[in-house]
Order: sequence, then structure tokens, then C-alpha cells
Amino acid sequence: MSDPFISFQRKTSMSECNHIKDILNDEFIGKKVKLKGWVYRHRASSKLVFIILRDSTDVIQCVVKSDSEFFEAAKDLYIESSIEIEGTLRKDDRAPTGYEIDVEKLNLICKGEPFPVTKDQSVEFLLDIRHLWLRSMKLTRILEARHYIIEYLREFLDKEGFYEVPAPLITKSGAEGGSEVFEIDYFGEKAYLTQSSQLYAEAAIFALEKVYVLAPSFRAEPSRTRRHLAEYWHLEPEMAFYNNKMNMEIQERMVEYVCNKMGKEHGSLVKKIGRDPEYLLGIKSPFERISYEEAIDRANKLGCKMKLGDDFGADEEYILTKDLKQPIFITDFPMELKAFYMAENPNNPGHALCSDLLAPEGHGEIIGGSEREWRYEVLMDRIKENKLNVKDYEWYLDLRKYGSVPHSGFGLGIERFIKWMLNLKHIRDAIPFPRTINRFYP
Repeated sequence: MSDPFISFQRKTSMSECNHIKDILNDEFIGKKVKLKGWVYRHRASSKLVFIILRDSTDVIQCVVKSDSEFFEAAKDLYIESSIEIEGTLRKDDRAPTGYEIDVEKLNLICKGEPFPVTKDQSVEFLLDIRHLWLRSMKLTRILEARHYIIEYLREFLDKEGFYEVPAPLITKSGAEGGSEVFEIDYFGEKAYLTQSSQLYAEAAIFALEKVYVLAPSFRAEPSRTRRHLAEYWHLEPEMAFYNNKMNMEIQERMVEYVCNKMGKEHGSLVKKIGRDPEYLLGIKSPFERISYEEAIDRANKLGCKMKLGDDFGADEEYILTKDLKQPIFITDFPMELKAFYMAENPNNPGHALCSDLLAPEGHGEIIGGSEREWRYEVLMDRIKENKLNVKDYEWYLDLRKYGSVPHSGFGLGIERFIKWMLNLKHIRDAIPFPRTINRFYP
């Protein structure tokens, strides 16, 4: 008995189609090509129909002449109608990508309805129809770049001997403590969407030494800034036998690796999004390191009005980094500003062995990391000081009872990293379906 799926593939000759980016070169001039895609732009006259066709890779101009049997069908298309065309490629510098196809065959796959996205639409409307706005060249290119950026993050960690491990998204307690958690009903018991997978990654280092989790995290912060999401993707490596200095060194090498590789391998894509690839190629470690107190003093000289004990918010980070060209570490924050699990700096009492990595050009914090408190008694005291429920953290305390070792880790916000790398105006464009304080649709 024949396989109906194989039969369908043979009938439709799906494998014979080209992708647009593959034919945008002089080798295909004068040759027959076949494309499937969507109508991106459409213009018709009495003699010619111009179709800008898009697929996942690029766009190309297609021309249907009035003497073609497909002329009327071509005139009647909508934006985003899906079609298949066959024709001959030729060079034309007036066309959007420098090449044009003289259409000889046109097959309408789905005409659809008039597309609701036109020029000068409001941001709120475009967010309401985000499922359709993803088709814009802007978001398509950002999503493509996001794929490569995450690929290179994984690639770097693989080269460094890390293992990827999964972690639960539903937890009994918040990793950071506090009220900024989403509470859910878990079969009649109170539970939370995770703020961070860090604590579970810490458990895995006792098996694999160097691990990372790449998963969503959730923060119920009532923030309306250009760099806050309620749901975001979080890269969280943890390393056994690493101190805070080693922790910062691997962070900066990772950032340099991904930026440089993106600029080298996908410079044209980066440029189309609006970032000069030479900028990414110019990111070089080591990055400057300044203490919390030095950062406060520098921020105040730039116009802020901070005092010791204040934390840096979006406004202060913008002022501190807007004129920088390279990322910068702020180290040794006061213990009361940081989470309970951070180790205290023995050479600077009252301050944590920690760092925040701030991106330049005003983009602000992209990574937070620290050396973890690995001593049972000290960690127990920290949990009590922060008025956390000891019972919720018994499993975490167990890690300090059986073969505990010094260790460190960090968390990188994927969307913040992408926002800086691609120089996006708003973090919502770094993820397909943004979740913010006032939006969880579509």
C-alpha cells in the first residue's frame, strides 16, 4: 500500500521550489525558477502587474504582463495572498533586491481577505494583531536574528563544556523571594510561576559541574519601561568550583563571542534591522569593572540624584550607559539590595560577591550574577533574615549538607540581550508575543 504523504509530495513537487535568498545572484540570471510565498506588495496597471513576493528568506519583484493568461488573476490578488510562481530571473537594479522575475505561471494557493495592516497603524493596533504583524519584514528579520543569537549562546556554552538541563516552571516558592511572583492554584495548593531556574540549576552542578537552563521566567513587576516583560526567556548557567571573578570572565567572553559571531556571520541581516555589524565586531573583553559606590558617584556626576543604599533603575542605568561603547560591570552591591543566596564579600563586609553587566547606549542591565552562599549555616541565617519560609527551601538547604562546594552563576535576559545587540527601541519587538503589564493577547 502506497504512502499518501509521499504521493502528495510527488504530485506537488514541493522539493523543486527555490527560496528567494538562494536565487538572488547572477548565477540564476536567465534560468527558470519556482517560488512559493506571500504577496508583500502589489501594484497593477493596464499592461503590467508588479508583485513583491516574500518568503521566509527575502523578497523579490515579479512581473506579470498583460498578454499572460495569468494577468487577471495577478491583478486580483490581495496583500498576503499565498501564491506559487514560475518564471525567468533577470537583473534589474530598479527592483527592491536588484533582481526581477518574468512570470510565466502563477498558481493561487489562497487569495484570502483584504489584509488589515496598512500604513501608519498605531502600536496598540499592531499589538492586537501581533499574529499577523509577525509577517512584517522588521519582525521577520528580528526573529531570524533571535534564532542565531540563541544558537551562538548555546554554541559558546557547549564549547565551554556545559550541559543543558531542564527545570520546572511551577514552583513552591520564589527564587528571589518578595511579592513579584504569579500565584497559581496547583490542585488545591498555592504555587508560583518561576522567577528563575537558578536554584534547580544549582542542584544539577553536583552531578554535571557546569550546567545551564534556557527557559521562561515570570516576574509580576508593575513596570512599564521599554525593557521589562512579565514573561521572558532566561539563560541561567551555574558552575561548580567557580568564584565571582571567574563568573564575570565567562560572562564577558560569552557576550564577546556572540556579538562578534553575529556581526561576522550575519552582518547583512543585522544591517537590515538597523544595527551596524561593525559595532558588534567591536565588542571586546575584558569589560570595565566598577564598584557599586563608584557607580553611584559616576551616575550622580551625570545628573542622577542617588544616595548609598539606592538601587539602579531603568532611568539611572540609561544615564550611566548612554555614552558608553562597551558593556560595564557594576560589582559589590550592598547585601540588602540582593537576593538571599548571594555570598558576602569577605574583603568588603556588607557587600555581595556579585555583579550586574550593563549594556552600553542606554540599554542597561542584561546579566546579573554572583558567587552563591555555599555554607549551610550562613545560608540558613540568610533565609531567616529575609523572612522566607524555611520549609519551602529545605531541598535547597540539602544541597549545602552533602558535599557542598563554592560555586557561581548568572542569569541573562534573552530579550534584553537581543534589544541591545540589535539596538531595538522596545523590548517587545525582541519576542514574538510580548507579555507586559497590560497585555497578554494574542
